[in-house]
Amino acid sequence: MNIKDLVVVSGMPGIQKIAANRNNGMMVEDLDSGKVRFASVRKHQFSPLESISIFTDDDDAVEIKQVFQTMLDKLNEVPPADPNSKADELREYFVKVLPNHDRDRVHISDIKKIIRWFHFLNERGYLTMEEGADEEE
Repeated sequence: MNIKDLVVVSGMPGIQKIAANRNNGMMVEDLDSGKVRFASVRKHQFSPLESISIFTDDDDAVEIKQVFQTMLDKLNEVPPADPNSKADELREYFVKVLPNHDRDRVHISDIKKIIRWFHFLNERGYLTMEEGADEEE
């Protein structure tokens, strides 16, 4: 799974790829069009995808990479819910993916975002295992 250079930028839709760093911001590339544009630190906040985690009941957190891997593993038996589904359906799906997620701190909007990101990255081939990649346990 190659999400190392991917970042979520406030004010920009979807997920961007880091093209270059600058002192006053970052050059980000749109994954679909390949268009590179500048995002200023004064106007935008940057969240590297690999640093995002999901809260669990045991006061710990699970990396989003592991959540994506579980979603990928269960893709055939438990297909992801539609992000526009009712709250109960979204929560029910997420319980199957991450049963010990903290229901108080993981909101429905977070689940919708995770499902959207999963579809987006899976369609573009970012969620396949890299050859020779060691699995972390």
